[in-house]
Amino acid sequence: MYPPPSYDNAKYSQGYQPDAMNIRPRQPFPPSNLATGTRWSTSLCHCCDDPANCLITCFCPCVTFGQIAEIVNKGAVSCAASGAVYGLLLGFVGSSCLYSCFYRSRLRGQYDLEEAPCADCLTHFCCEPCALCQEYRELKNRGFDMGIGWQANMDRQNRGITIAPVVGGMSR
Repeated sequence: MYPPPSYDNAKYSQGYQPDAMNIRPRQPFPPSNLATGTRWSTSLCHCCDDPANCLITCFCPCVTFGQIAEIVNKGAVSCAASGAVYGLLLGFVGSSCLYSCFYRSRLRGQYDLEEAPCADCLTHFCCEPCALCQEYRELKNRGFDMGIGWQANMDRQNRGITIAPVVGGMSR
């Protein structure tokens, strides 16, 4: 159909050099940021490692989300308030995954976890229950009792730690 390409072109006959035109070979893509940070303590698909949480998350994900959000927010927002907002978004708008993916990002930032197996919002959009279960297990494996909330966890951690009283007050 077309004649084969001819390399009798003038630029090739005059000693065409790719470097003369600042053309460099393609460099490989830089490493992905998805692999930075420490690994999650459990895989995304290990939901049945904690069967009770798996069932609660499947039938009422607002409870699991509320527990996660209270710990991630360090008690600034209660479990009930976070769970209620999640439930409203789930029931009326259907976009609860957009809300919960931001908490996954905050959790990863607090504990320097890798963004795996894919981006946070994609993980929550494609597999919301598994993502919530993984986040719940991560906090549980880091020593939090998810059923008692932030304040009770802090009280439990501070129990046994005594602070020596300051005698004479502070002075300059």
